[in-house]
Amino acid sequence: MRPKFGLAVLLVMLILSVVAPTALAQNELGSEANPIQVFFVPSVEAQVITTGGEVMAKALEEATGLKFQVAVPTSYAATVEAMCAAPDRSMGFIPAAGYVIANNRCGVQVEAAAVRRGWNVYWAAYIVRRDSDIYTFGDLNGRSWAYPDAGSTSGFIVPSVEMKAAGIEPGQRVEAGGHNQVVQAVYSGEVDFGTTFFSPPLVPGAPWRIGDLPEPYDLTVDESRLDENGNLFVGDIRILDARANIRSTAPDVVDQVRILRLSAPIPNDTLSFGPDFPAELKAQIMDALYAFAQTDGWAQSIGSEDFYGWSGLAPITDRDYDPVRLQFQILGLTEEDIFKR
Repeated sequence: MRPKFGLAVLLVMLILSVVAPTALAQNELGSEANPIQVFFVPSVEAQVITTGGEVMAKALEEATGLKFQVAVPTSYAATVEAMCAAPDRSMGFIPAAGYVIANNRCGVQVEAAAVRRGWNVYWAAYIVRRDSDIYTFGDLNGRSWAYPDAGSTSGFIVPSVEMKAAGIEPGQRVEAGGHNQVVQAVYSGEVDFGTTFFSPPLVPGAPWRIGDLPEPYDLTVDESRLDENGNLFVGDIRILDARANIRSTAPDVVDQVRILRLSAPIPNDTLSFGPDFPAELKAQIMDALYAFAQTDGWAQSIGSEDFYGWSGLAPITDRDYDPVRLQFQILGLTEEDIFKR
């Protein structure tokens, strides 16, 4: 009996020596069975994000040999929750406020920030209909307000701080679900004003600078139009703020919606990783992303103006987001206030 038992043990050990490494490999992070989770906040149309995100995922897979799974949670809060639920296998493209909350909640770590046409900051824009009787910041008091999501830095957090500091108390509040929807709500006259992201226009020969008018053109002289590629222009100035996101359905959006004012500069959106994400894989992914940003594929993904409009990304540190933490303190807001409003 002993020889048979010994042979059986040897056979089992031989099988395990062949099968076990394969099973472990299948479960390793970045394998088909355990892909890296890539989360995007739903600040623009989910289908645009999904399509562009898949372009990015494919490029990363080709560069690293790792597998990625793209997801667009239903809200900013859901994105943070998803990252915290997958601390060792998640990466996310989240705005400044979302990052601060995620870092506080579960230790999510920022690795890089967006660069948009040379800018490492962006702004909130207060928008109204062009025929509105709102002409000053104070005129917003008591007026109905559309914002994208209570977790949006430019759409909610920064405007809330600025309005509170100015003694402005909006009237009806409408959580529209995204920047596009905010512009549409103002365009359609459903609300008195909205708050969205602002990216500077492309002004030929004289680049836009901080302190310049948010609308450096005269609509009585120049006309808004879509060029042959579907881009939004006023004269020869290309519009890149949130209004441009609804240009296909509302090509006259600039004629109907104006920018009342801009906020103070805001740190750009982040690329962040779960707190337990393996450092070696993180470095591998970052190298691949920096390389991808130099390719034409970038413009079909996160670099598209209909997606997030990132022209590149650059390293950044957690302390760069301390001004956002200060805004939370000024408002006296907790994450529950923001995500359950």
